[in-house]
Amino acid sequence: VQLQASGGGVVQAGGSLRLSCAASVRVYAMGTMGWYRQSPGKQRELVATITSGGSTNYADSVKGRFTISRNNAKNTVYLQMNSLKPEDTAVYSCTAYLRTDWGARPSTYWGQGTEVTVSS
Repeated sequence: VQLQASGGGVVQAGGSLRLSCAASVRVYAMGTMGWYRQSPGKQRELVATITSGGSTNYADSVKGRFTISRNNAKNTVYLQMNSLKPEDTAVYSCTAYLRTDWGARPSTYWGQGTEVTVSS
């Protein structure tokens, strides 16, 4: 299973971007999905997570500006980013806690990063 992220790019401060991340194949069960980011010289940090039931959690730095959502039928998670700031510049990676089939042990999978650059 691969998680394929897309939607990154270059945007001016105050602008918006929407990131998407989808599993490459159909999976048996998809649990919590989320987004992390890492800026040069900084540790990776949690941006937002969403459970299979739709409960969300956000980093304080993005509350009120970012919205995480998911489409369970498509095994896809989204991150709508509004009012972007230069400090949001980072490589954004998606993650999912999933079970590939009924007999498999659930594991955390990571997607490749997508780069977001916010210019001032």
